[in-house]
Amino acid sequence: MSLPVGSYVVDVRNGRVGRVMGHVGPYVQLRPIGGGREWDCPPEGLRPATDAERISAATAYVNARSRGEVP
Repeated sequence: MSLPVGSYVVDVRNGRVGRVMGHVGPYVQLRPIGGGREWDCPPEGLRPATDAERISAATAYVNARSRGEVP
């Protein structure tokens, strides 16, 4: 599976949706929607995010921000 920088994926180990930021060694670097701390995941632990998953993650971020839960 090709994971280009900028694509949205799901880390199947924990269900988190992230955006591919790069590749370092055997890992793919991901960042949560809305920003935040990157995490590494092996490529076999990822699958493309559906539009619904991407929108849900973005909506959750906007809601948390409006409640003051994220800077």
